[in-house]
Amino acid sequence: MLPLADFTIIDFSQFLSGPLASLRLADLGARVIKIEKPITGDICRQMYTSDTILNGTSTVFHAINRNKESIALDLKDEDDRQVIRDLVAKADVVLHNFRPGVMERLGFDYAHVREVNPNVVYGEISGYGKVGPWAKKPGQDLLLQSLTGMTWLSGDAPNGPVPMGLSIVDMFAGMNLASAVLACLYRRAVQNIGAHVQISMLDSAVDIQFETVTTYFRDGKQLPQRTEVSNAHAYLAAPYGIYKTADGFLALAMGSIPFLAKLLDCPDLADFEDGEQAFQERTAIKAILAKHLVTQPTLFWLSILEAADIWCADVLNWDRLTQHEGFKVLEMLQQVVMGDGFTYDTTRCPIRIDGERITAQKGSPALGEHTDKIKQELYG
Repeated sequence: MLPLADFTIIDFSQFLSGPLASLRLADLGARVIKIEKPITGDICRQMYTSDTILNGTSTVFHAINRNKESIALDLKDEDDRQVIRDLVAKADVVLHNFRPGVMERLGFDYAHVREVNPNVVYGEISGYGKVGPWAKKPGQDLLLQSLTGMTWLSGDAPNGPVPMGLSIVDMFAGMNLASAVLACLYRRAVQNIGAHVQISMLDSAVDIQFETVTTYFRDGKQLPQRTEVSNAHAYLAAPYGIYKTADGFLALAMGSIPFLAKLLDCPDLADFEDGEQAFQERTAIKAILAKHLVTQPTLFWLSILEAADIWCADVLNWDRLTQHEGFKVLEMLQQVVMGDGFTYDTTRCPIRIDGERITAQKGSPALGEHTDKIKQELYG
C-alpha cells in the first residue's frame, strides 16, 4: 500500500507549481480532487506548448494532472460553494496557488477552511508572498527567473541573460510545497494539529541559488562572471562546459588542466595550471579546448577520457536518450488511460519505495469528469 493511501487532497491550483505538488502526493497514494471552473477549467488546459495536443487538451495539462479527479464547481455559486465546504471539511489537505487575497475574498482561505476542518493541512503557493512591492505581480516562471538573477548564470557571457529551458521555479516551488505538506501530515499524525503552509516562488527561486548566493556574499558581492566560451557554471573553473566535436557535443566536468593537456595531446594547454589559474583564465582555456575537441568525433574523445576516469559525457537529445539502454533500464515511461479510453505515454513518479517503482495508470481527468461521482459520495 502506498504511504498516502486514504488521504484526500482538495486541489484548487492551476498551471504548474500547485498541480506539480498534488501530482507528487497523488503518486504517493493520495486521492487528489481538482476543483475546476465550469466550461474552461484549469487555465493550463488551454496552455499549448507546441503544435501537439492530446485528446483536445494541452499536453502540459495531461503531463501534470494525471492520476487525479476533476469536479467542476463555480466558486461564486452558492450551491457549488456549499459542495466545496463539504469537501474541504472532510479533506486532509487543501492546496491552491491563487494570488494573495483571492481565497480570502472567496471565503476559502486558511482561516475559513480551519473553521470547518480544524486539523487540515492547508498549503498555498504565491508568486512573491503576501507582503512587499511585488506581492500582486503575476507569479510566472520566466518573470521569477529574471527578477532573481538566475538568468545571469546560464549561457555564454556575450549572449546576455539566458533563462533555463524549463519552468524550474514552478517545479521547485511545487516540490517545496509537497515536502512541507508531508512534514505537516506527519506532525498531525503525532500531535493531532493542522498547519498552514506558505510557499512563494520568489523564496524558491532564491533557494535554488543557495550555492551561488552564498558565494556572492562571501566573495565581497562580486557578481557572477560567466565564461565567453562553453559556460556551464559561473563559479566553476575550466574545463567545466560543453564542447562541439566533429560529429556532436561533449560535456566535460572536472579535470586537471595539465593532465588533460597530456591526455588529449593538446600542447596549447600545457602552460595552464589548476586552481586559481584554471578559474581566472577559464575563457582562454575553454577556447583552446573548443578548438582542439572539434577535430575528432565524440566517441573518440570519450574513449580516451573515460579510460582515464575523467568526468565526461556524450550530449544526447531525446531521440538518442530514449533509445539508449541506460534510459530503458529505468522504465521511467508509463502509459496512462483517460476515462474515455484515450491513452498516452508520459513519465512515472521517480521515487522507489522498498525497491518498487511507483506507477499509476490513471490519466488526466476530463473537465468535471468526476462531479456526479463525488457528489454521490458526499450526499448519497
